Amino acid sequence: MSSPGMPSESSPPVPTNPAATNRVPSNELIWAGCYTADGGGSGNGIGALRAGTDGALRWLGVAAPAASPSFLAVHPTLDMVYAVGETARTVRAYRRFGEFGLEPAGRDWPAGDAACHVAVDPQGRFLVVACWGDGRVLLYELDDKGGISARFAAAVSNVAGRPSRAHASLMLADGRVMTTDLGHDLLRVWNYVPSQGLHLDHELALPRDSGPRHLVQHPGGSVLVVTEYSVEVAVVRCSPGSGIFGLAGIGPATRAGAFAGDSAAEIALAADGRHAYVGVRGSNRISVLELDADGNALRPLADVPSGGDWPRHHLVRNGWLHVAHERSGDVVTYPLDLESGLPGQAVGRLEVASPTALVPAARGAQPAAS
Repeated sequence: MSSPGMPSESSPPVPTNPAATNRVPSNELIWAGCYTADGGGSGNGIGALRAGTDGALRWLGVAAPAASPSFLAVHPTLDMVYAVGETARTVRAYRRFGEFGLEPAGRDWPAGDAACHVAVDPQGRFLVVACWGDGRVLLYELDDKGGISARFAAAVSNVAGRPSRAHASLMLADGRVMTTDLGHDLLRVWNYVPSQGLHLDHELALPRDSGPRHLVQHPGGSVLVVTEYSVEVAVVRCSPGSGIFGLAGIGPATRAGAFAGDSAAEIALAADGRHAYVGVRGSNRISVLELDADGNALRPLADVPSGGDWPRHHLVRNGWLHVAHERSGDVVTYPLDLESGLPGQAVGRLEVASPTALVPAARGAQPAAS
């Protein structure tokens, strides 16, 4: 594996209006998380957007009032949505009704301080919540209707003199769960044990003060981790013999490097795994990286303006890039050239109050049993 590296000066420039042949027309529902007044934002709850066939988004309305639902996840087979309440220290299940409405499916469940991320098991057995404020990782089992039925706290991370800052979880292809800890510069790998929660398998330390934040698994098996503080991408791979993840390489997430005040936010993959997209707050850029076939090596291709202030989250879907800007209160949509992976000129800007997450509704999901 070669470590990620900077491209040569001959790297292709960003096209002004790339052809996007084979782009899939879209007509999908997208849920939007936000900050409400309790979190310093201006949102009102979980938002509903519709992606048109031209890629542009349309605001449908507030699907459900909620206090700072800053991150969302969807059930793989049922029309259920799960939202953290970041300032309320909660997580809650919602059932879809009508065109885009959501109604609570059960009570708020307690989480930890600054619950900032939720992810759902691909088999619909459980969800995992990461809490930035106190570093807690919590597992909630789901019943056959998609409702939350039990809560289990995972073992805490302890590093002397440094606070734990759990930030995200990823359901791995092998059935295990990987979580990030910004404060301890750790990746933690867990096994799910029914009726017990998460049992720690092993940990992998990343360079000090790198701040692993969000992560995604490449079809080739590698896990790509964006680091908030150092604005890099770490590539980790699992040894087939031991089942232990190791650091295969780490390099800059941007072509031009990190600027003063920058912090990386989100990483997303193109469907074919050939390109990754990293959002950088501060300088407000989306960086495009090229990956090899196995996801083992990557290089920054270009940095492009995100189109707003503070790109908190972005979604790559059907040949389009949707960027949610928390501070300027908008979502900007770009076409992606499917060969080069580079964004073209923006096709739309939609005002959305304090957006923090964009999550597509599950395709083919069935209504949850009442």
